Formats: sequence, structure tokens, C-alpha cells
Amino acid sequence: MKILVAEDDLRLLKNIAFMLKKDLYQVDTAKNGEEALDLALDKNYDLVILDWMMPEKDGIEVCSELRENGYGGGILMLTARDDSRDVILGLDNGADDYLIKPFKMEVLLARVRAILRRKNKPLEQVIEIQSYALHLDARTLYRDNQEIELTKNEFLFLEYLFINKGRTLTREQIYNHIWGYNEDVSNNALDALVKLVRKKIDDSDHPSIIQTVRGIGYKLRDSHVQ
Repeated sequence: MKILVAEDDLRLLKNIAFMLKKDLYQVDTAKNGEEALDLALDKNYDLVILDWMMPEKDGIEVCSELRENGYGGGILMLTARDDSRDVILGLDNGADDYLIKPFKMEVLLARVRAILRRKNKPLEQVIEIQSYALHLDARTLYRDNQEIELTKNEFLFLEYLFINKGRTLTREQIYNHIWGYNEDVSNNALDALVKLVRKKIDDSDHPSIIQTVRGIGYKLRDSHVQ
């Protein structure tokens, strides 16, 4: 997934880009509205994150011009304005969502995931591997056509693995996806969660579909062969 971040606060721009890259997104940055518009019209971004108040062109102008030029990807507005009239203005000019400053990075990442899910709905909504089928919309997992009940965090863990099937995900990436950047989460929370998920979903006749990559994290096993 390719994301453009346009923000004239360079420290905030750097932080947002850093967090998105840690979540495996490809990220470009722009420091003003004119640069953002040029990049967004030239490249095929899945999502554009726009600060409202930028030099040369503000976020509303960029958003409106992108929609007028046929841009169909997601647009998330960042703004210090919390007046309902400003929110309506942003949405009416083509934004999919807005986030009021100051905000927590985990909230931004959640909004990004939500917009990308909506924008990519015509794509894969049921991910199948071995005898498992993960339904993203219904947030359910089936094994051999039998539903397995999952808690919120159990689903988030499996969703992240299924969406990134074939990739090894680090422990840090998984922690951030499930719990955000919550410092109150214990170091062994992920180990406990993996143990619970394996107990629920594994077939005793085969190795666990959740493969531990020592010293790194986890990935989905793509076959029953060890």
C-alpha cells in the first residue's frame, strides 16, 4: 500500500512517516499543498493524508482538486479545527475521514487501516490458506467450513498474518497492530495471545499454521510440511 503524507510541521511529518513505514506501508512525503497535489496526480497512491493548514495550497484545496481530477483513493484530513462546520466542509470536499490534532499515533494508524479496508473492498475480502478462510468484513474465521469464535485481539492478530501471508512480521509490528503504542501492555502479552489462538484454531494432525520465526516474530505456514 502506497501512502502520501502532506504536512508542513516537519517533526510531525517525520513521525507519521516513520510509524507508517513500521507498519509496512510505502510512504512519500510533501511539505506543502502544491507539492502534495503534484505527487498525488502523478503517482497512484492508495491513501493521501493531508494537513488542513499548509502553505501554497491548503488541504481542502488539494482534496477538492484531487477529486475533480478523478483521484479515487482514500483521503484523510488532519486538522486542529474541531468546529462541526469545518468537519462538514472537509467531508463535502471529498475527504473520507478526519482526525483532530493533537492525536495519538495508534488512532491515526487505525483510521488509515479503516479507510484502506473500505477503499479496497472490491479486492480480497475472504483470505484462504490451507483449510482456513478468514472473512475480513464479518471478522470471522472458518476451518473446514466450521466457524471458530475469536476475541477482538485474536482476530486482529490473525487478520495481520493473513493479510501479510508469505511475510515474516516482527513482534514489534504485531504489538503495534494489536495494541498500538500502549506502554501498559506486558512483554509477554503477545506470547499469551499466540498460545490462545493456536489452541483455538490448530488442527492436531498438522503443525500449527502460525509459524514462529525465532528472534524475529511470526508468519503463516503456507503448507502442512514442516
